[in-house]
Amino acid sequence: MTESIIEIRNVKKHFHGPSNLTVKSVDGISLNIRRGETLGLVGESGSGKSTLGRTIVGLLKATEGQILFNGQDIGQAKPREKRELNRHLQMIFQDPHASLNPRLRIGDIIAEGLDAYKLARGAARKDIIADLLLRVGLHPDHAHRFPHEFSGGQRQRIGIARALAVKPRFIVADEPISALDVSIQAQIVNLLKDLQREEELTYLFIAHDLAMVKHISDRIGVMYLGKMMELSGRDDLFANPLHPYTQALLSAIPAAHPRLKGQRERIRLQGNPPSPIHPPAGCPFHQRCFAAMDVCANRMPAGREVETGHWVACHLYE
Repeated sequence: MTESIIEIRNVKKHFHGPSNLTVKSVDGISLNIRRGETLGLVGESGSGKSTLGRTIVGLLKATEGQILFNGQDIGQAKPREKRELNRHLQMIFQDPHASLNPRLRIGDIIAEGLDAYKLARGAARKDIIADLLLRVGLHPDHAHRFPHEFSGGQRQRIGIARALAVKPRFIVADEPISALDVSIQAQIVNLLKDLQREEELTYLFIAHDLAMVKHISDRIGVMYLGKMMELSGRDDLFANPLHPYTQALLSAIPAAHPRLKGQRERIRLQGNPPSPIHPPAGCPFHQRCFAAMDVCANRMPAGREVETGHWVACHLYE
């Protein structure tokens, strides 16, 4: 078994608003991310995927729980230790337009981490920037330009170069392809896979596109309303989805060929996801579940390993 680089233990992230309102964006997630793997994370908008990713890298502080990097509790680290830990935990953001400072030249954007950690100066700094631009498919001369002079795909490549500059070990890719054209999406995903092999990186890949998640991921987790509903190897999840929510998600993937359209039964869920401010008791999915039982409305099912490496939180398997 490959050792874990990230361990998440019962992590919660709650946002407190006026009138004592609390949004339980992430509500008790536990999982391990193995060194060198890509863990895909899927679910509807509002399921807590991005919040979990931001909490792992330290952009948000967990309300409860532990996050360990190489066995070290990030939350208990001293300021100097935490600063060094943060260097190894980087993020690629969803919007390639909003994530780059429009007033800075590309070279200075990529070198933000180098400057913050004082990793390189002068000619060495320029060489690193030029090398990173080449590695993500751009030209070293692009370092002198501004973000508005680039396309969406090129900006995302710049965001990837910025994340790589400080030589991280773990990267959260938060829907890095959702704002891009389909042809550019494939280029970015292939670039991420190439860089993973070259740099021995570990990814948490957050996305809505299930076909793309299948292409890049080793394992896939399915979130719903702040909870992890299912976690499995990629091929096993697509061949044998256990949770009714996962089954509904996979049934919505468009058929690759019109002749295959009738071979997959579409599961249409009724109603809308409940509010994270007032989540339902029991399983958060029970109000929309086609296989719901009485117990589902009263008790949240515990996650259990139904098959080797295949975890699910559902009363159907108890």
